[in-house]
Amino acid sequence: MASSAYAFLSFVFYTIFLSFGSYKAEARRFNDISSLVSLFDSIFLHKDNNACPAKGFYTYNSFIQASRCFPQFGRTGSSITRKREVAAFLAQISHETTGGWATAPDGPFAWGLCFKEEVSPQSSYCDSSNTQWPCSPGKSYKGRGPIQLSWNYNYGPAGKALGFDGLNNPDMVSNNSLIAFKTALWFWMTEQNPKPSCHNVMIGKYKPTAADVMANRTAGYGLVTNIINGGLECGIPNDGRVNDRIGYFQRYATLFNVSTGSNLDCEDQKSFS
Repeated sequence: MASSAYAFLSFVFYTIFLSFGSYKAEARRFNDISSLVSLFDSIFLHKDNNACPAKGFYTYNSFIQASRCFPQFGRTGSSITRKREVAAFLAQISHETTGGWATAPDGPFAWGLCFKEEVSPQSSYCDSSNTQWPCSPGKSYKGRGPIQLSWNYNYGPAGKALGFDGLNNPDMVSNNSLIAFKTALWFWMTEQNPKPSCHNVMIGKYKPTAADVMANRTAGYGLVTNIINGGLECGIPNDGRVNDRIGYFQRYATLFNVSTGSNLDCEDQKSFS
């Protein structure tokens, strides 16, 4: 209890410091992503609940180690931009792994990181037409890890970038906490044409193409949702899955004392696929 109180007070004093400190002081403070997520266990209140299949899997240390492999994540732009990006990332992975429900203890947005792999997948997520990243016989490329990495065309390049065999050993993503977080950050940071990276969207470096303008793909958290799962969730009025993503983002943005920005949903956007 005392350590929790100390962490909370540290966060409060740190927020005050950011409010009055200079930009240079803020920049120095944000050299390490851990300064943003010192309340990891308070953010993910129930990730280690006995009801969560991922209990004990998603550790703070694994997240911090993984983030250090992507030095631009949460370290680009002003302190507000940095905090908003981290809040957006944590919100998206929370939705992807949520164990929450409407009347859940502490609310539906306190149950992120509850699952580490997709439950009852409807297919093996093998795109046999993709010859660059061919499926390995008998392997499933179902959703795994914080971002629920899916499909052979994601497992292949993620594994190549991160140093594991994603096509022949996709289970690594649900068996190794560090690899799991690395795949989520790899997906977040990597542009996959015609999709921009989630990172560039959240730090304000997204430049819409003519096709993006026609599809109403405007910058904001809603575009990140479009990048992640737009084919199933975008272009639909008041979609419950999109609203869940927004709910997590609003909670985390409040914890980090930043606004969410505009364009939170993607109901008026066409998907990339």
